Amino acid sequence: MYEDKTLTCKECGKEFVFTAGEQEFYAEKGFSNEPQRCKECRDARKNAARGDRKFYETTCQRCGGVARVPFDPSKIRGDKEILCSECYAAKSNK
Repeated sequence: MYEDKTLTCKECGKEFVFTAGEQEFYAEKGFSNEPQRCKECRDARKNAARGDRKFYETTCQRCGGVARVPFDPSKIRGDKEILCSECYAAKSNK
């Protein structure tokens, strides 16, 4: 039903593929406009709107290593576990 389309990014001018699967997703969601930016430009635009995130360093409560987190660890209740990215990934994969 749908076929891949090659579109041109209005931000950087690079060509990108609007896949048949993406077109089907857009149709299911009721979106009537095709994307105007490539994935890289869409991501850059989202990140710019979000602004710079401040990260805090604290100690991982499992391994004792450095944990970089996007929230102030001093404001977390005692029952919440703060983990480094490796321990968090291991916990999530169980």
